Amino acid sequence: MENFSMNWVAILVSALIPLIVGAIWYHPKVFGTAWMHATGITEAQIKTMSPVKAYIVALLLSVVLSFYLYITVLIGGPDDMRHGQEMFMTFKHGAAHGAFLGIFVGVPILATNAIFEMKSVKYIFINVFYWIVSLVLMGGVLNGWPV
Repeated sequence: MENFSMNWVAILVSALIPLIVGAIWYHPKVFGTAWMHATGITEAQIKTMSPVKAYIVALLLSVVLSFYLYITVLIGGPDDMRHGQEMFMTFKHGAAHGAFLGIFVGVPILATNAIFEMKSVKYIFINVFYWIVSLVLMGGVLNGWPV
């Protein structure tokens, strides 16, 4: 691993994925209306938020997540099967890591918060599956990106 270097282009492109998936996922014709009902947020409330600030913070947090996922998909594994080797450098392998992160980290965190916030199962499913889909795509892009 002496020659390990970060692929910052892949990390930044991957960081855009949750914003792109979110624009589709939370669109009123997909899950946006159901999400608004599940959260109790109204259109009037949405219009009062600063979209520029929200997207800047979301993008910065997404870069942090992408950076962590990059390290996970490229450095993980035992010494004799280090993930940065060519046989592991596939979209499928990275997508699996993204799915594992979503299922084994995202689901417990989001569901626990939602339970204590007294949110519905619909709310949990909408948000959990959004993150699983986003993380699968992020991991796939990070791991499948040509070095």
